[in-house]
Amino acid sequence: MQVWPGSAYPLGATFDGGGTNFALFSERAEKVELCLFGDRGKETRVELRDIDAHVWHAYLPTVQPGQRYGYRVYGPNDPATGQRFNPNKLLLDPYAKAVEGQVQWGQSVFGYDFGDPDARNDDDSAAAMMKGVVINPFFDWAGDRLPKTPYAESVIYEAHVKGLTKLHPDVPEDIRGTYSAIAHPAIIEHLKRIGVTAIELMPVHQFVNDSTLQEKGLSNYWGYNTIAFFAPQNTYSSAGDRGQQVQEFKSMVRALHAAGIEVILDVVYNHTAEGNHMGPTLSMRGIDNEAYYKLQPDDKRYYTDYTGTGNSMNMGNPHTLQLIMDSLRYWVLEMHVDGFRFDLAATLAREFYEVDRLAAFFEIVQQDPVISQVKLIAEPWDLGPGGYQVGNFPPQWTEWNGKYRDTVRDFWRGEPSTLGEFASRLTGSADLYEHDGRRPVASINFVTAHDGFTLRDLVSYNEKHNEANGEDNNDGESHNRSWNCGVEGPTDDQGVLALRARQQRNFLATLLLSQGVPMIAHGDELGRTQNGNNNGYAQDNTVTWVDWDHADQPLIEFTGALTRLRREHPTFRRSRFFNGRPVKREAGAPVPDIAWLRPDGTEMQPEDWESGFGRAIGVFLNGAGIRERDRRGEEIRDRHFFILFNAGDEGVAFTIPRPEFSPEWEIVVDTTGELTDTRPRAGGEELDVAGRSLVVLREYEPEQQPATDHSVAASLAAFTAPIDVVRSPAPQPELPH
Repeated sequence: MQVWPGSAYPLGATFDGGGTNFALFSERAEKVELCLFGDRGKETRVELRDIDAHVWHAYLPTVQPGQRYGYRVYGPNDPATGQRFNPNKLLLDPYAKAVEGQVQWGQSVFGYDFGDPDARNDDDSAAAMMKGVVINPFFDWAGDRLPKTPYAESVIYEAHVKGLTKLHPDVPEDIRGTYSAIAHPAIIEHLKRIGVTAIELMPVHQFVNDSTLQEKGLSNYWGYNTIAFFAPQNTYSSAGDRGQQVQEFKSMVRALHAAGIEVILDVVYNHTAEGNHMGPTLSMRGIDNEAYYKLQPDDKRYYTDYTGTGNSMNMGNPHTLQLIMDSLRYWVLEMHVDGFRFDLAATLAREFYEVDRLAAFFEIVQQDPVISQVKLIAEPWDLGPGGYQVGNFPPQWTEWNGKYRDTVRDFWRGEPSTLGEFASRLTGSADLYEHDGRRPVASINFVTAHDGFTLRDLVSYNEKHNEANGEDNNDGESHNRSWNCGVEGPTDDQGVLALRARQQRNFLATLLLSQGVPMIAHGDELGRTQNGNNNGYAQDNTVTWVDWDHADQPLIEFTGALTRLRREHPTFRRSRFFNGRPVKREAGAPVPDIAWLRPDGTEMQPEDWESGFGRAIGVFLNGAGIRERDRRGEEIRDRHFFILFNAGDEGVAFTIPRPEFSPEWEIVVDTTGELTDTRPRAGGEELDVAGRSLVVLREYEPEQQPATDHSVAASLAAFTAPIDVVRSPAPQPELPH
């Protein structure tokens, strides 16, 4: 084996067209061996003798793509001081660009004897370990161009690679559940049909399947258990795991970009799959435990855990920060992704104890010429002290708005005292984001996500039903802010089914017509159910996979009509917050940019917001000040809109705004399906809005009727077939009279 002096940068295994450079950081190691594995499992060890700035390196001119490798790192094994070196444990390179195989659980991958956490175990783990793979970095991007969709024009679709595609009948069976399936024309056509501009993939960094779940016959389906921050998950590859997964991922990105769809990755940099002191020794724990992980200062045997997963990354160490930043740049520059959603992002801000908004990680991101230019989305909470940080991230960040989710759910299930906050959430949550100069797009609005009920289950269950998870229904959130519309779970009651269908439309319409950036959870647009399971993290089966055979086609049409309405009317995606306030105006004063109206047509007064009994409200959105340019470069003015919300049980007669707002209005959305395609209505006229429904009126301009009809009357019918516990029968829509 020829071994030449290598380079300390870049870290990882880098093939240059001739040979491969290997570089590994370890500040406290005493000796490092590179272990190369042949196709039959034979191991060849190469000692890395060159060290620069704590980086051990060598160049091997004969090593080609496809070569499997790992490391053995020598040093002190003294957990009390934070040192857990053990050369008997084969270690995965944190910079591995591809990973072959899975961890085979057993004693050998643990650094201690079962039953005695303070003991040292010297069983060799090589046969049970996943291996890093040298990859071919070259790929024909064929002129790939990033869509670079502005936030204001974005509609994000949160999806799981396998769950979205595993049951799609038009995707070839041999590629279902893989990156190739995401790139299949059937999936891309669906995304475009419902107006998606960005797909946000749940974790695709190589993750580990927990032994505790496997013992129960379950698996880590969601993938929030990362072990390699550079490697695409190998089980999502249809072509193989010896580097083919990298090429397949790039092909997926290229296909999505060609369709104008961005790729956002849900990334988990706050912890790794090695867990707490009882966890396995797979990678960083054995390479330099104290550098990579935040340890308890009074006893370094134990890990600081802000995530509920056993450990937290040591963001105060420059090499850990470098690992994360190198990973982010790699996915942008080499894999062409368009942005990131950071899981439990508050953990990344913890240098000491409290969440520090100006922590080193955010300062580094701010000045990085690559990372600062892509979409950065924070899940703005963790489990540590002060961990709920909605509204407190730096200006270039956007955030999952948990307050939006909670408020909209409460409003539509009829909770009291929600009108004021509902109005704030609908208009971009200025109370959370305006104070530091951010815009409405800082708010990523969502009603449901992977964690919790699906949209259909949100209106079908009051209680979680997680028995299949094997934890006696004790896991998952118990306070779901859901409402089953009168019956828990499946029913053949036509009135309940009609109400549930309408409630789903109410939620989707509210979401897609709110200021900010809407995010739809995969399958919500077609009525996906998990049968009341609100914590599907361990269910890699039909509980969580999207059931395309029984998709609610009218709901898909409705979703597409709403995204079209949003796309064509910048009134719903303003770049700045509204200035209007619920105060009295003098007669004849200019029409404000926004006005909140009581059902009688008069403006809301301060005491109305605090009454605690309001269930119905109207909002006037002034389109006159919103201007865009059409494809010919000519400036166009948007139109006024009036949205009526009635979350009460009974119908309400709304007075349509006076002529000063608009002489006539046309109804473009009605979630009951009974009012669309009807005659224009005059200002001052009354309009009956049914209980639990939403109506959207647009300023009527006969000479400017669009070619695309937004009317979704045929899409608004209720289900007439019962919901089965296991599979939903094909819905038979009842067209409105």
